[in-house]
Amino acid sequence: MTSPVSGTPRSEPEHDVPRAAKKVAIVTGASQGIGAGIVAAFAAAGYAVVGTALSVNASATEASATPDLLMIPGDIGQAETAELVVRQALDQFGRIDTLVNNAGIYIGKPFTDYTLDDYVAITSVNLTGFFHITQRVIAQLVAQGGGHVVNVSTSLVEHADAREPSALASLTKGGLEAVTRSLATEYAGRGVRVNAVALGIIETPLHDPASYRELAKRHPLGRVGEVSDVVDGVLYLERATFVTGATLRIDGGRAAGG
Repeated sequence: MTSPVSGTPRSEPEHDVPRAAKKVAIVTGASQGIGAGIVAAFAAAGYAVVGTALSVNASATEASATPDLLMIPGDIGQAETAELVVRQALDQFGRIDTLVNNAGIYIGKPFTDYTLDDYVAITSVNLTGFFHITQRVIAQLVAQGGGHVVNVSTSLVEHADAREPSALASLTKGGLEAVTRSLATEYAGRGVRVNAVALGIIETPLHDPASYRELAKRHPLGRVGEVSDVVDGVLYLERATFVTGATLRIDGGRAAGG
């Protein structure tokens, strides 16, 4: 059977698996766009999923009524949100196997135009939010004997573009790529893998499709990415048990040049 999100062949979800044995994924920035696609893909692959976002829309709230999906609203930049998400994941499902750090803020403007409010907003989600929840999840993964963390970055870290001034995105997401390698090395001996995906411009339902026509030219493959492209990359890393410390570039060739 094929996943409706990623187009990737999969087996039927094991609905009869005891809850404590079912794998559990946490996804941040989960209520819409890429995050919602990742939630749907893990659910389709038979995982229980805990999603969190600053606000949870009506469709996500309705979906969370299913027994293997829990949506938790909260500011990921606050330690209390991370604590709540991890505690509820363990209370409801008994374990954590995967964390996808998808939540992120992008503000593109010339460096000297950034305000202190811009800096605080971006670092709160992209770095502080990563710190709070990843620290708690890795502690749980070590206690369980292993697991997987995926961090979402941007191709602008590797391929800066004067048409897209984005110093604070590069500052924060570049840090995530560096810490991906650091944590992968630190925790490999305890069964924890840490990887990243670096994205090009991804079309989501949140924006007018016409706005992506010119942006497609910035990718050597001649198109923008789709949510399913990101989902496929995340699921590949989830299944690639001999891969850790890697950054998978899902960017239509942008980082390669062109």
